[in-house]
Amino acid sequence: MLQAVPPVRGKRGRPRRRPDTVLGDRGYDHDKYRRLAWALGVKPVIARRGVPHGSGLGTDRWVVERTFAHPHWFRRLRIRWEVRDDIHEAFLSLACSLICWRRLKSFR
Repeated sequence: MLQAVPPVRGKRGRPRRRPDTVLGDRGYDHDKYRRLAWALGVKPVIARRGVPHGSGLGTDRWVVERTFAHPHWFRRLRIRWEVRDDIHEAFLSLACSLICWRRLKSFR
């Protein structure tokens, strides 16, 4: 998945191909995944198994989990009724548009 990250534009110079760090939960706590990330030049920040909670990693990961949960506000996307991928993707795009519109409207 890290190899599939497209170039990120923004700063001057050569576009970045990979992130600086990768956050992971306890399910990815294995030396194999850490070695793969280091081989690509990415620092893995993965919670260790058997260590008490409270490392602070969850505060950053919570933003990602919340973002994945937003489309579940729409019942049609929570349970996938559509068999065709293109129709499901259309509903997903519509849901993302509504989420962004509501978010921008609340800032006004």
